[in-house]
Amino acid sequence: MEREKIRVLYVDDEVNNLQAFKATFRRDYKIFLAESANDGRQILLNEEIDIIITDQRMPEENGVDFLKSIIPLHPEPMRILLTGYTDVQAVIDAINKGKVYHYLTKPWEEDYLRTVVKNAYEVYSLRKENKQLTDSLIKANDQLEFLLRQNLLS
Repeated sequence: MEREKIRVLYVDDEVNNLQAFKATFRRDYKIFLAESANDGRQILLNEEIDIIITDQRMPEENGVDFLKSIIPLHPEPMRILLTGYTDVQAVIDAINKGKVYHYLTKPWEEDYLRTVVKNAYEVYSLRKENKQLTDSLIKANDQLEFLLRQNLLS
């Protein structure tokens, strides 16, 4: 069975950027596009997303604030911040507040962005697998404790 494509949400208020992204990467990823942070949040409520790429400078809400706002409900997806400006404070905020995995400048370079998404997905997959293994271990430990208590009582 073929593995499902990486699910990428790209949030950018510039429609041309959204269209260029989709045209470039549609064969590689399952792509969801949002023209605003609110549209992005709506997609996150309805779709399982692996990677979120967002522009920093958007009119209603910047990328860091968007990423920070979704952490409580959607902590798992890897976050990539994209900007046309070199703003040191945005980089610091992205890392500290938005839990950003990678920071890229526009215009993005296709092969480099593909590599960043691939690496982000590897980290995402490992975290997911680690959580599943931890949950299994906790369950097995609980079952062992239960059996041990049963044996001690009988």
